[in-house]
Formats: sequence, C-alpha cells, structure tokens
Amino acid sequence: MSQSTITGRLGRYVETAFADERVRAFVPPPLPPDPPIEITRLLTRLSAADRALGRLDGMTMLVPDHALFLYMYVRKEAVLSSQIEGMQSTLSDLLRLETEAAAGKPIDDIREVSNYADAMMYGLKRLDKFPLSLRLIREMHERLLHGGRGGTKNPGDFRTSQNWIGGTRPGNAMYVPPPVNELMPCLDALEKFIHTGTSEYPPLIKVGLIHVQFESIHPFLDGNGRLGRLLITLFLCAQNVLKQPLLYLSLYFKTHRRTYYRLLQEVRERGAWEAWLEFFLEGIAETADQAFITGTRIVDLFKTDRERIAAAGDRAGSVLRVHELMQTSPFLTAPKVGAQTGLTTPTVNSALAELQRLGIVTEVTGRKRGRVYCYQAFMDLLSDGAGKAKAEP
Repeated sequence: MSQSTITGRLGRYVETAFADERVRAFVPPPLPPDPPIEITRLLTRLSAADRALGRLDGMTMLVPDHALFLYMYVRKEAVLSSQIEGMQSTLSDLLRLETEAAAGKPIDDIREVSNYADAMMYGLKRLDKFPLSLRLIREMHERLLHGGRGGTKNPGDFRTSQNWIGGTRPGNAMYVPPPVNELMPCLDALEKFIHTGTSEYPPLIKVGLIHVQFESIHPFLDGNGRLGRLLITLFLCAQNVLKQPLLYLSLYFKTHRRTYYRLLQEVRERGAWEAWLEFFLEGIAETADQAFITGTRIVDLFKTDRERIAAAGDRAGSVLRVHELMQTSPFLTAPKVGAQTGLTTPTVNSALAELQRLGIVTEVTGRKRGRVYCYQAFMDLLSDGAGKAKAEP
C-alpha cells in the first residue's frame, strides 16, 4: 500500500498549550480505517485465533465450577495488567489479602490490583443489561481507581487537562494524545463504531481496531492502559464470541512490550493497521491456547488430588470439604476453614494436617499461631507467567 493510498488512515497533529510551551498532540481519524483493512492478508491468523478461542470457550464445559475458574483468571489478569503499569504485587499477594491472611505487603499495589478485578467483574455483570458504552467505561474507571494512588486522578471522569505518554512533560513525551477540545468528538466516534452492528469486519479484527483507538485517545488521566486491555475481553463477551471471559492478553503484551508499543505508534504514524492486527491475532491464538492448557491442568490436578484424598483413610469426607474450599481460596487459615465449612476446630486441624501429609497443602508462615496454608500446586499453575515472563530487551 503506497503512502498516497494510506493518507486517509493518518490522523492529524494539532498545536496545544501546556504550561509555557506549545506542543503537538495527535488526533486519530475515526474508525473504520480508510482504505479498509486488507483482510486477505490476515485470514490465516484470524482462522487460528478463532479456532483457539472456540477450544478455550468449549473447555468451560469440562470445568466443574465455572465461577471458580473465572474468579481465578480475572485475578491473574488483574495482576499481570497492573504489573505492566509498574506495580509489584503478585497473584499470591492478592489472594492472601482477599483471605485476610496478608501482612507486610505493599497494600497500595494490592488494592489497585483488587480494584482491577472489581472493575472487570462489574463490567461483565453490567453487560447483561447494558451496552458497552462510554457510560459503562466511565463506571468501570471509577472502580478501577477507587481508593488507590489514582484516587486523585478524577476516577470515572474523562480528563479535562492534557496528558502524555513517556517523558516528563508533553514537550519531551513519546506520545501526546488529543487535546481536551478534541477528546469528546474522538470518543463519540469510537462509541459509534463499537455499536455498529453491521461492521464489515469480524469481531476479532474489530476489537483490535478498538483497542488501538482507545489507547490513542487516552481519555483518562490514569488507568488508560489497564482499562484498554480490559475492554478487549468485554467486547468479545458483548459480541458473544466468548461465553466465559477467559481471554486476557496482558501476559502477551507484557512479554512483547516493545513490539506492542512500536506497533501502536506505527499505526498512528504510518497507518500500519495490518502489521498491528497480525501481532494482535497471534496474541489471541497464543493466549487462548495457553489458557486452555492451564485450565486442563487445573482440572486434572483437582481430580488427581481428590482421588488421593479418597484413598487415604476414614477422614476423607472432611478432608475433601477442605480441599474443595481451597479450590476457591488457595490461601486459608484454620479459623476461615471452620467459618466457611462449619467443621469443628479439631476436625479442621486434622484435615489440614492430612492435606499437609499428602503434600497437597503447605504451611507458608512458619509460625505456631496465625498459620496460613497454601494449595501450592494450584498456585503454581495459576501463577504461571504472572511475574515470571521476561519482557523484550
């Protein structure tokens, strides 16, 4: 595609004032791209991504507890998405906090990760009766920033001042999004494209376009990256491409961080949508395949451990009840087990001791009081990649 041909895909730069300097801010053209996306170039990757998503969505039929599976995957995504923004919390930190078993951890980081999970679940629930819209995006943003370090960055409100990406000010930034007076026209056009029911593009292509456009508009003072990644899964659920929201691309974006940001900028500067979409579709296929493998391993782990417990002795009934609880709460204390199962304290202690003997749970504090027990093999599967992936140099 020649330079003259892609002119319609290119945005425009406008001058805007910030402090004592004039800066050039980028205003993206409305979607869809003009000229249209060369779909034939993407067919092989699009087909592979569709197959991988179908297999992942079908796997939920094999999972005994859909709510459990979703609960854990949402939290894993929350951790990975927040790590991209520089937060240091791990999945273990978040789950231990949620079971009131955490101590001495960076609470601000954990709170922000927990907010991400809350915003995601809120958005998914609202989709039952409410369209994916600017209003819903603002509502999720308010939950995302509630009570954290972004609490002073106007949670739930589109920005009324200039922001930028990279650098110390807009004048030396890597990228300057649209100025305030251009913000709402850009957002209104994006919302219209989201709601276009007869798009010439399949949902996986369309959501790739929406993600870049949202990142280019950068409508909030904080939380844009996390919310932009969250919108990918929300859109696919809204379009019924996914029945269960199990696709999260943060690990892929984290691993290929430099490529991700380079391709976003090449869309803005050169209209290179096809290169971005190739990368995006590869990420969907890779992520869906990995989620399928992890989910299958989790199901197998639970089955194997249940069989080991059942074969271990007369107390299998109470031990199985504790094991079942640890499938929803991989970190537990004895009082919490008693409160949630109704088992007596001696029975709980006996069941936890048996799970330790079988090597299914591990006591992680080394204390005599206030002990915390972890379903370590389950956590290892859940945490695969969360904090371990190495970004591109």
